[in-house]
Amino acid sequence: MTKTDPVIIVIEDDFSIRRFLRTSLNSQGFSVYEAETGKQGIIEVNTRKPDLLILDLGLPDMDGVEVVKAIRGWTDLPIIILSARSSEQQKIEALDAGADDYLTKPFSFGELLARIRVALRHSLRTPEQRQSEVFISANLKVDLHNRIVTVDGQEIHLTPIQYRLLSVLVKHAGMVLTHQQILKEVWGPSYQENAHYLRIYMSQLRQKLEADPTQPKFLLTESGIGYRLKE
Repeated sequence: MTKTDPVIIVIEDDFSIRRFLRTSLNSQGFSVYEAETGKQGIIEVNTRKPDLLILDLGLPDMDGVEVVKAIRGWTDLPIIILSARSSEQQKIEALDAGADDYLTKPFSFGELLARIRVALRHSLRTPEQRQSEVFISANLKVDLHNRIVTVDGQEIHLTPIQYRLLSVLVKHAGMVLTHQQILKEVWGPSYQENAHYLRIYMSQLRQKLEADPTQPKFLLTESGIGYRLKE
């Protein structure tokens, strides 16, 4: 490993999973450190100053959601949850606590690696870059600086709320956002329980941006949790 290798900390009480992640991530150029308890993991994060954290929720000493909350007290470090907990409410709780992404065990290492790359790219962008960048995915182009949205080179007219919704997804492209997170950013804190607003405007966006709104390619639904803009 070199000093420039991205550092990942894995907090996981299952030794076989830790060993698999360490070996697989090492082979992809990451430097990996491990912890088997929440308290040990928090110390590792504070000491190592890693680039990303992979976190199990079912730890022997404390709940992984509490680890997320503790770490969020001092850092915006990207956090990917890797857990056997598969209920929608558990996923929402972890994401609302501050996790950036969530994968359910058993998992595909290829998918985990893709999520890691997205999280690292996102964390490296400054606020200024996020405001001025141009997002391109296949035939969809969103110019945040000039507030221009095009599909196949044709400019698409969006209402202010439709544009605000799309821009929030663009700024977090590739990452899962819960209904509550999106509602708070687009409409404000008092609208966090008004999920029907979000469904209506997401449907409108798909009608304008997707070739087949019933089979979206960009504006993806994370069932029962929220939405993700495919990067």
